Amino acid sequence: MDQLALLFVLLLGAVVSVPVGDRLGLPAPVLMTVFGIVLALLEFVPNVEVPPDLILPALLPPLLYAAVRRTSWRQFAANKRPIFLLAVALVFVTTAAVAAVAHTVVAGLPIAAAVALGALVAPPDPVAATAVAGRLGLPRRLVSILEGEGLFNDVTAIVLYHIAISAVVSGTFSAPEAALDLVLSAVVAVAVGVVLGWVANRLMSLLDDATLQIGLTLLVPYGSYVLAEELHGSGVLAVLTTALFLAEYASDADDVLTRLAGHTFWDVVDTLITGVAFGLIGLELHIALRTASGRWGEMLGLAAAVVAVVVFVRLAWLLPATWLARRMHRKRDQDEEIPTTWRETVVMWWSGMRGVASVALVLAIPLETDDGAPFPHREEIVFIAFGVIMTTLLLQGLTLPWLVKRLGVQADSESEKEFEKQLALRAARAAKQRFHEIEKDEELPEDLAEQLRRRALDIGLRISPDIGEEERREAHRQRVKQIRKIRRIQGEMLSAARHEVLAARSEPGSDPEIVDRVLRHLDVRSLR
Repeated sequence: MDQLALLFVLLLGAVVSVPVGDRLGLPAPVLMTVFGIVLALLEFVPNVEVPPDLILPALLPPLLYAAVRRTSWRQFAANKRPIFLLAVALVFVTTAAVAAVAHTVVAGLPIAAAVALGALVAPPDPVAATAVAGRLGLPRRLVSILEGEGLFNDVTAIVLYHIAISAVVSGTFSAPEAALDLVLSAVVAVAVGVVLGWVANRLMSLLDDATLQIGLTLLVPYGSYVLAEELHGSGVLAVLTTALFLAEYASDADDVLTRLAGHTFWDVVDTLITGVAFGLIGLELHIALRTASGRWGEMLGLAAAVVAVVVFVRLAWLLPATWLARRMHRKRDQDEEIPTTWRETVVMWWSGMRGVASVALVLAIPLETDDGAPFPHREEIVFIAFGVIMTTLLLQGLTLPWLVKRLGVQADSESEKEFEKQLALRAARAAKQRFHEIEKDEELPEDLAEQLRRRALDIGLRISPDIGEEERREAHRQRVKQIRKIRRIQGEMLSAARHEVLAARSEPGSDPEIVDRVLRHLDVRSLR
């Protein structure tokens, strides 16, 4: 098997792992990690030959962009306090704790190298958190905080990692310069993200074609990441800023086709790249196995010590941090999404899985320092990092569904239904108001006007049937039955039309482009 065949196997596994995971009640990313481990143990499967410095820029931009599309700037603003406590403060605390323990248990490990280890295992993976927690029916506030933590903690951890690696490689360190680098990295990233978001928004309005617009959205996160890195900014923060800008300003309510096609496209990209990323994590197991050859007892002991620190520091931090966030929430009476019970806090604790970013960072550790000496204790750092990644991904990822069920942490379906009902009412009122405006300007026959009035209400009823009185709901149900019958018959008619047009594609003298154009018109008509 060569590298290309291995990539195809990973892509196929990414597709198959989703329905298999749904059937087994297990997260697809965790299944892909297990699949990668199985592949790594097979003799005929080659070692992955991806340059470490390409893993982050190749995988993170589209994954982060896809994750941000599911949220909004308003959610980040509402959760800024808990996200700060998790994404910034907890990363610093975890890095410091891991560095202290690693410096103690690994004889001769320099403090800067220990900080690098702490930084690369500190950030929970945003993709794992979203993919795992988002499918378990958790309260939306928990998913929002986990998404925000996962998206922003990489920024802090990657900057800390680069500062520590630079100190080890060069042999010098300056705290003021490190702090300045941290601030400048963030400023440059935000500036690049906003500028590129504005440019992309303008380009989308000029392209006026769904295919080109969606293609541009694939290029934008890569461009944002690369440009920010070239200017010594944080590529991850730049991608987040660009994605949030576009989510806020680049959405055209009437561009239905682009929105539907865009959602489908990014769902496909997210599924495939997530699967490949977590498959690569499993495939890189051979590095840890080779590192521990002949030293299993010692290496497993070192890894276990750091795993314990990573897992329990998160719990020790979450308990007081959540309590503090709740107290500040009550005092300021803000609409902030925070864990409300100890059960939700425990679920947040157990959702701290490490993943793609940690793997990329550990693989990117240099082999030598500037003076030609080997990077100090690189083998121990690599094994410990993989121990943390595998333990958190497999142990926590496989048991999180059981824990959520055991603790009974579920979304508040009543409040979600109420919010959906409010949106349905707003949609119906907006449609009705617009109809009255049109009715004043145009003379409509009474039967047509009455039909349109009913349809204005139906817009909301189709979203949430609870918004109408019982009489209206019953009338709506009867109309829905009739509409479904009409749509079923119309669907069969359109199906017959599509079959006939498709059959013409293989007839002599038939132009495939014209056939496809007519078929596309029929397909779009079927969506209405």
